[in-house]
Amino acid sequence: VQLVESGGGLARPGGTLRLSCRVSYTIFGVYTMAWYHQAPGKEREFIARINGGGITDYADSVKGRFTISREKDQNIAHLQMNSLEREDTGVYYCWMNHMEGVWGQGTQVTVSS
Repeated sequence: VQLVESGGGLARPGGTLRLSCRVSYTIFGVYTMAWYHQAPGKEREFIARINGGGITDYADSVKGRFTISREKDQNIAHLQMNSLEREDTGVYYCWMNHMEGVWGQGTQVTVSS
């Protein structure tokens, strides 16, 4: 199983981006999915998660700015990123709670004027 991320790119401070993550092929079951952020020179950090029932959890740094969602009954997740800050720059990784955990390849987000 692989996760495929899309939607990264360049945005201005205060701007928006929407990331998406989907499983590479249909699998049985609906799993918790999450997003992590790795800023340049720093460790990967938890951003947001959503379980199969749609319950969400966020890191304090993104509460009120980012929204995680998923397609109903599918292993497809989105991360709506609003009010972007320069500190949001980095690689965003999708993760799914399947088997021992599956990571996507990451998508680059750059916030710059």
